[in-house]
Amino acid sequence: MSTSSGIGFKKRIFISGTLTVLTGLHIGGNSTEMSIGGADHIVIRDPLTNYPYIPGSSLKGKMRSLLERMTREMTIKFEGNNSVLHHVDELGGMMAGGITLSSAGPSTLPTQLSTRLFGLPIDKQNGYQLEDIVPQRLIVRDARLMNPETLEKARNTDMPMTEVKTEVAIDRITSRAIPRQIERVPAGAEFGFEMILNIYENDDEDAYIKAVFNCMDLLQDDYLGGHGSRGYGRVRFKVNPITEKSADDYRNNRIAHPSEISVPDTLQQQ
Repeated sequence: MSTSSGIGFKKRIFISGTLTVLTGLHIGGNSTEMSIGGADHIVIRDPLTNYPYIPGSSLKGKMRSLLERMTREMTIKFEGNNSVLHHVDELGGMMAGGITLSSAGPSTLPTQLSTRLFGLPIDKQNGYQLEDIVPQRLIVRDARLMNPETLEKARNTDMPMTEVKTEVAIDRITSRAIPRQIERVPAGAEFGFEMILNIYENDDEDAYIKAVFNCMDLLQDDYLGGHGSRGYGRVRFKVNPITEKSADDYRNNRIAHPSEISVPDTLQQQ
């Protein structure tokens, strides 16, 4: 591998542990057959086991959005204008000129931390220059339910391993109540998560590790899934000791070994 490219593979860092649900969690799924009396909004389930799970895309997407809010990095577009901004701090001047904001999406600038950590679709990469290439760094696996027997034995669940929460929307004109039923994974459910951080030559390993831990800490004080402003989706991480495998470990078929990376106290709570 050439050390001059900066994109030669160096190592993989494995971050795993338990994600505990502290308040009812709703990550929506689809169903072709809704039974009479079932919930209006169901959770996503494994089609083989029927256990609820947390998609890696949901966890990764939430972490990315929180990091972008903290770093103020995002792609901002305007109506009737081809201008694109990549930092919230640049927004005031444009809008002061009377230009209307069209959308704000994930960061796409190759030099920004959130882009380089979470990646960029290949069709959005301008790979003509080496510095524009954004290799994949963070992989987030689906988080599988670890304590199904506890939820199966629960006496007061409404559906298999889940609860159904009834909410009521009030029509502001007629005062008519419009009920809706939302399926939630109950507090106490535990999911096993795994994240894999790819480190390449010339990467600032400490910066990427710190960013991942920051994302997880931010999520603990925010929410996962839908309806978070109404109390849903509070979660807590407990991270196992970190392990890693270098390029040389892969070449020699060696297993992952303990890393010297320390886990922050905020991610080791019981």
